[in-house]
Amino acid sequence: MPRPNKTLSKKKLIVFDLDGTLTETKSDLEADMAEELRRLLKSKQVAVIGGGTYQQFKKQFVSRLHCPPALLSRLYLFPTTATSFYRYRHGWKKVYVHELSAIERKAIKVAFNEVLQAITYVHPKKVYGKVIEDRKTQVTFSALGQDIVAQLGNKGVKMKEEWVKKNRPLKVKIARLVQKSLPKLHVHASGFTSIDVTRKGIDKAYGVRQIEKKLHVKIKDMVFIGDALFPGGNDYAARKSGIDCIPVKGPQDTKRVISSILRS
Repeated sequence: MPRPNKTLSKKKLIVFDLDGTLTETKSDLEADMAEELRRLLKSKQVAVIGGGTYQQFKKQFVSRLHCPPALLSRLYLFPTTATSFYRYRHGWKKVYVHELSAIERKAIKVAFNEVLQAITYVHPKKVYGKVIEDRKTQVTFSALGQDIVAQLGNKGVKMKEEWVKKNRPLKVKIARLVQKSLPKLHVHASGFTSIDVTRKGIDKAYGVRQIEKKLHVKIKDMVFIGDALFPGGNDYAARKSGIDCIPVKGPQDTKRVISSILRS
């Protein structure tokens, strides 16, 4: 884990991935991480980008942050892979939402079902919630179901980790074939068990550029912290923006980075 230097300590805005960085996948924000983030918000602006819906962000992250309004005004949310942006101004307000059309969302669902049938994909014996979820701004395939962590907690997290260890090449294959079927859209093989489809050009690099545009903070004055900044990882696109990056291995690693930034 790189230690923040004097240059890094001068960054005005810290951008975090959510799942695997601030929290375990689809798991609630832990109290000690919330405390670190509250301390960070006193001196830095903070943005969070992730694949979950705005409702999932509120449940998993914001409701556990226990943050006063003065600090929430320094926090910016970019759910569903930055296809939407919310900021706090006497309550959470929508800045933009890029919804897919009903025709596009239907075409995505058809593409997933046709690809799964073509490769004779066999669903797990039990899934937890929807396997293909229409999030309006993106459509997401989740191999074990959208609600596995909500229903099973840490057991669900372990099951997702085990699934991706066994099936990563399969997930990449599904994503590649769906992308071939949907050349005008963008397919992200994200998370442990998920594949997201959004409009072309919308990814975490897009989110970073929107931060620069909407908040008037230059990219050189930001840093991105994520657990999947390697080629093929769901944070890797952020590097295209030219933002400085710090890779982490999980929430415990992230807390150490935050502490180092605060100390510096």
